[in-house]
Amino acid sequence: MSTSEQIKILCVKLNISVSELARLYGSSPQAFSQKMKREGFTPAELKKVAAAAGCEYSASFILPNGDTITD
Repeated sequence: MSTSEQIKILCVKLNISVSELARLYGSSPQAFSQKMKREGFTPAELKKVAAAAGCEYSASFILPNGDTITD
């Protein structure tokens, strides 16, 4: 699933619009929408999106032996 799809689902579950999330994030809805179209979010930006939505974002690699690498 793409990042933009995940963000759309997040908004549905939180009962807010993507435009509202953009404003909470500190961006214009237009700029946020362009980032979504380009799939242009860095892990740091996704953490900021999560914080704006009042949730947490975690990205990690899980190795076959169970070890994880997180940022």
